[in-house]
Amino acid sequence: MPAASVPLKAARFSWKISEQIPIVNFELYLGGPNQPRRHLRNVLARHVAAVPAGGEIDWVTYYFRDRQLAQALLDAHHRGVRVRLTLEGAPRTRHANDRVLAMLRGPGGLGDSLRVLNHRPLPGLRWKPHLHEKLYCFSHPDPVALVGSFNPSGDEPEEEPAVIEEILDHDRGHNALVAIQDPKLVQGLIRHARRMHRGTHNGLERFRREMNRPLVSGDTAIYFWPRIHGNPISRLLRGFGSNARVRVASSHIKGPGVTRDFLGLNSRGASVDILAENTHRRVPPKIATRLGDAGIRLRRFENPEALPMHNKFVLVEAGDQRWTVFGSCNWTSRSRWLNHEIGVISSDPALFETFSQCWDTMTGEVIQHPANPDSLHQAHPHDRDLAS
Repeated sequence: MPAASVPLKAARFSWKISEQIPIVNFELYLGGPNQPRRHLRNVLARHVAAVPAGGEIDWVTYYFRDRQLAQALLDAHHRGVRVRLTLEGAPRTRHANDRVLAMLRGPGGLGDSLRVLNHRPLPGLRWKPHLHEKLYCFSHPDPVALVGSFNPSGDEPEEEPAVIEEILDHDRGHNALVAIQDPKLVQGLIRHARRMHRGTHNGLERFRREMNRPLVSGDTAIYFWPRIHGNPISRLLRGFGSNARVRVASSHIKGPGVTRDFLGLNSRGASVDILAENTHRRVPPKIATRLGDAGIRLRRFENPEALPMHNKFVLVEAGDQRWTVFGSCNWTSRSRWLNHEIGVISSDPALFETFSQCWDTMTGEVIQHPANPDSLHQAHPHDRDLAS
């Protein structure tokens, strides 16, 4: 039986007994080593099971290897739920989605409710765009859209361990899904999911008005990539300087120019603290060296069981301002310029606090040993704040 939720205003937050964290207009679900295995995929499975005949499910995701969850979508489809699934056709681990695709394309499958995207490289570029969004929309029992870093990339029983060795175990690693409940934002995200499902994908999406117009409600704005109107996350960070503290959890930091935001913050006197994935493919040593030489603290997340840190969020504090950035966006050139991504920027105070508690949990798990200096926890002026 799921444990009871812990109130946000509790003096101390217990991660081991909390399944979910209540937030006004948001509900934050966290995966990690201290959550039950497959926790976030189970959250998705419960949402699928709750949609009755006549309801609707709209998914957009990158990796999808979970055959039980694929069967749950097929069961929903067969009971009369309108299911629309848009899936990346050629992820980095190219054949990772093949078994699920065989189920969904086969007899009794989703038919034209399944859209598989295979982008071509843009003219003059070696890289090709990916559908990297993680968006899960449900009509019942109340409309909700889940956005974050988690895609259902595990399977049980796991029959392709080589795939997990490559993409890592996201059923147990650190990930987040934020259930957005604000009606205006939910309807906008559903429209976006359906545009992704039926739209033309030819490299010109960045010029479309809907890709450059944010969804805004109250203190929250949602942005889409690819876009031509500049990077809203970079624009936010350029507004902060010597009185700011910026914490970045990023599984990927890679590519020309991606460190510019961090170096700019540092040059303006902001305190910048980065927690990154441990693998050198996702965060090359030269990136870590460049940031370290500038005086920016970067720690690599190294779990004793080799579980990944796949979160993608930013916490900004300046005076009495608090901002949270989360979504699917990596700090990579491909994410910034080519991929389909979703990024959310919010000044909701409760959302900030819960992501801040997630940060504390992850930094508490960083292994400290001389063999990996990138993982060392060095003295930092804000450590007292983190511990309080």
